[in-house]
Amino acid sequence: MDEIVFVGLGLHDEMGISLRGLEEVKTADNVFIELYTSLLPNFSIERFEKISGKKLHVVSRRELEEENGEAILKAAETGKAVLLVPGDPLIATTHVALRIQAEKIGIKTRVVHGASILSAVIGLSGLHNYKFGKTVTIPLPSETPSETPYEVIAQNKRFGLHTLCLLDIKVDGNRYMKIREGLESLLKIEEKRRERIVTMDTLALGIARAGSSNPTVKAGFLKDLLTYDFGEPPHSIIFPGKLHFMEAEALIVLACAPENLRR
Repeated sequence: MDEIVFVGLGLHDEMGISLRGLEEVKTADNVFIELYTSLLPNFSIERFEKISGKKLHVVSRRELEEENGEAILKAAETGKAVLLVPGDPLIATTHVALRIQAEKIGIKTRVVHGASILSAVIGLSGLHNYKFGKTVTIPLPSETPSETPYEVIAQNKRFGLHTLCLLDIKVDGNRYMKIREGLESLLKIEEKRRERIVTMDTLALGIARAGSSNPTVKAGFLKDLLTYDFGEPPHSIIFPGKLHFMEAEALIVLACAPENLRR
């Protein structure tokens, strides 16, 4: 049957795909992969091709967004096409658009979910997932820095909610924002607005390489996190809202947060 199957690759390497996802790849007529929406630090196309027995066709941002995934849609007209995506395949809106377009022209679509950075980072933090507010991305530095991340953190704090901040990446330029850069960007906005939303004494949590066997998880005040070595990307930041006593304990035990959080 003509179809597109969106398959999540997980977060770190070629072993993150589910057994079901791997079976979908093995039975596909054409297999495509995009590697620009997120970083898979230890993923190897060569190793994955050996595991799956399939040749991977790498698609660029231009092919998926500007050309509307034409190559994938064309392949799906005569057989089964699989699109491999880092993390969970429909977190990126690009892929939702492709799925809608496929269904509109009569091509069946299915989804095989993978581990998501959203659930992995929250899980590693020890914070309660139902207490998170809106997630925001901190963009790489530019001449006109966006104040949206600062505003989202402020809005969530007003309701006592935690904020997950994803950090921008540019795969084509091999540019991955790190925790220090993200914090410095927010502190610059604080200097301008002076609302005391993000200061050197604000509690935050940095997480690096979620989904790997050696993630780094460290909570502390910004003045301490700015000099902490989180290692290689991808990096994420969480700004806690109002803490339940179990959340405070989790940050102390799991993320080496200051002991005075128990107070």
